[in-house]
Amino acid sequence: MVYDVAIVGAGVVGSLIARELSKFNIKTVWVEKCNDVAQGTTKANSAIVHAGYDAKPGSLKAKLNVEGSHMMSSVCDDLSVPFKKIGSLVVAFSEEDMKTLEELLERGKKNRVPQLEIIGKERLLEMEPNINKDAFGALLAPTAGIVCPYELCIAAAENAVSNGVELIRNFEVKSIDFANDEFTLNSDKTSVKAKYVINAAGVFSDTLAGMIGDKSFSITPRKGEYVLLDKSMAGVVSRTIFQCPSKMGKGVLITPTVDNNVLIGPSAVDVKEKDDIATTDEGTGFVQKQVSLSVPEFRIRNIITSFSGVRAHGSTDDFIIGQSEANPHFINVAGIESPGLSAAPAIAKYVEKIILSLIGEQEVKADFDPLREKPVRFREMTPAERKELIKKNPAYGRIICRCETVTEGEIIDAIKAPAGARDVDGVKRRTRSGMGRCQGGFCGSKVVAILSRELDLPLEEITKFGGGSTILIGRTK
Repeated sequence: MVYDVAIVGAGVVGSLIARELSKFNIKTVWVEKCNDVAQGTTKANSAIVHAGYDAKPGSLKAKLNVEGSHMMSSVCDDLSVPFKKIGSLVVAFSEEDMKTLEELLERGKKNRVPQLEIIGKERLLEMEPNINKDAFGALLAPTAGIVCPYELCIAAAENAVSNGVELIRNFEVKSIDFANDEFTLNSDKTSVKAKYVINAAGVFSDTLAGMIGDKSFSITPRKGEYVLLDKSMAGVVSRTIFQCPSKMGKGVLITPTVDNNVLIGPSAVDVKEKDDIATTDEGTGFVQKQVSLSVPEFRIRNIITSFSGVRAHGSTDDFIIGQSEANPHFINVAGIESPGLSAAPAIAKYVEKIILSLIGEQEVKADFDPLREKPVRFREMTPAERKELIKKNPAYGRIICRCETVTEGEIIDAIKAPAGARDVDGVKRRTRSGMGRCQGGFCGSKVVAILSRELDLPLEEITKFGGGSTILIGRTK
């Protein structure tokens, strides 16, 4: 079979592109080298929907950030994904920082970001009482927000697959051939053919482009370490709090999450290995020290976990989106670093236009459904709603994760969903089972047992995140 389009990479950008193409009668295959979607940068970033004042005016980053930020609310509504427009503050701690805020304000105006303003110390402390009292002022961006990046990715993937996109997991592209106007994407075990390829391979996008002879850009992996705080810290800040940016990024932030935790980070260190997501004492220590400059109320005892992600810093310092000069049927979607999450809905529309310009305009399928049904969230239900649900299905009456109040019924739903969970981390990202204070200490073994039963696999074949990440290696007497 020859597909019309092959998408490589199942991060949030790849997922939203797949969803856009699923609207049309375009035969689309979507390959991902990992055991699940959202396994790269998407699972480990700041989860911020930026207003759009930071990017250079006239750049794709600026254009697509502002457009994507505007689109995010409706996309999340369609996909039943929590999105909160909480606003953000860039805090100044010196006269020099205040000059930087003026530059960001002017840049934001050029980028057509609405409602931006610089506020003084008094108003800042009224809005955020826990901010360091040495602050001079801040740039207020009311249109900024927060979203769960991997939940958005998973929801878009479910919607894309429901509408006909074929997702192939554990397919790492090792080489690409092109003959007779067709690409052949080769993995170790199999291959797929397509007329057009969309390169959404994240930090590996330059490697993929190189397979067709495209050396026009390179990707530097930039690691950022984060620390997640317990929900007991909820309310320490009500908006995303940035420090003034540098050439390495937007600095260390502190922000609420959509699930009422508090997130701080990231550091920013260029690394050699594109899959280097190890956390370090140096990295987490840096994040903790830096955030205390913004919010002295930060307390180390409230830390649940630390993690890191690798961002795809492109050599052009802008998003790289368009037809490859090496082969115009190959579309690069590369260098998608911050504000990539914010821009993702707009990036997907941008790529859709490129594809339609190549294959011809298409009518939206009569049976296309843009909506994803809202998953059951037992923890959010009233006692009466819970009682009624358990009557229909007793599995919702068995609590598996006590920290996050996740039931067996929700875990089964996550496994059976289109593009559903196939490993423990996949269940975790879809349900929050294992994301609480005990980090899976109570529920982990129960999740393994449910996956084994529902996937009809031996316990020792259940993994944490695919590959060789087995949890059990055999049975004792």
